[in-house]
Amino acid sequence: MKKYIISDQNGRLDKVIPELDPSVSRSRAKNLIDDGHVHVNGEAAKPKYKVKPNDQVEIEDAKPQPISLEPENIPLDIVYEDDDVIVVNKPQGMVVHPSPGHPDHTLVNALLYHSPLSTINGEYRPGIVHRIDKDTSGLLMVAKNDAAHKFLSQQLKEQKSLRKYVALVHGRISEDSGVVNAPIGRSPKDRKKQAIVPDGRHAVTHFEVLERFADYTLVACRLETGRTHQIRVHMKYIGHPIVGDPLYGPRKTIAGNGQFLHAQELGFEHPKTHELMIFSAPLPEIFERTLNNLRLNNALGS
Repeated sequence: MKKYIISDQNGRLDKVIPELDPSVSRSRAKNLIDDGHVHVNGEAAKPKYKVKPNDQVEIEDAKPQPISLEPENIPLDIVYEDDDVIVVNKPQGMVVHPSPGHPDHTLVNALLYHSPLSTINGEYRPGIVHRIDKDTSGLLMVAKNDAAHKFLSQQLKEQKSLRKYVALVHGRISEDSGVVNAPIGRSPKDRKKQAIVPDGRHAVTHFEVLERFADYTLVACRLETGRTHQIRVHMKYIGHPIVGDPLYGPRKTIAGNGQFLHAQELGFEHPKTHELMIFSAPLPEIFERTLNNLRLNNALGS
């Protein structure tokens, strides 16, 4: 049994439990509560219970579900493939690799069913050269063997790969372009978040305005570095959080399936042929539909 005392956490119990124990996802927290494995101040609680300071939370059997590396027959949107590399267009809502809270149904599970993968990036991340967040859509390069993995990873380290995103952000950005150079590290206030911190890792994002709306701006973002949640943290830092971002954005936002952030362009030198390869992926339907609605509102308001 694990015991916690509520300090500065607030909100529903099923939301707070993953903050107390990051190995427990929100859905698993709800299941634990529903099954009677969670007590607050000695009594069984409901998922919607709003925690208060000094509440004593006890969690039984909060072990993470066993992680599965089993191949799963999940459809993939493969943009390019050869004997060394796969370029895949990941849908919004899919986790890249198994982890506590997401033990299966990931991109890695789907890739293992499709093809052999490299073995040098840890037990649960075969083939994964770089990641994008669960609710970010778009392009990823995947290595099918160890030689390709090492070559592609070195390109990332040397900042030679092209990674260009499209994001819809809150507010109207007045500049046509800019650079955010601010170090990123784990937030001292919330372990689930990243933040701009003095001793964080060097992080640089270039942005360019593509289109302006009444209360929003469409931007292209190019990563010079690749820190966790980099674009999401940097855009919030300059006062323009990404629309729909559940971690870094405002509560009042446009409804969607998570943040409106899409990895649209990916470029790299092929590990065997050394050819420069550049790929692009269209915006998801909900992203395109949202932009069309904003354009319509702009036209009606002008």
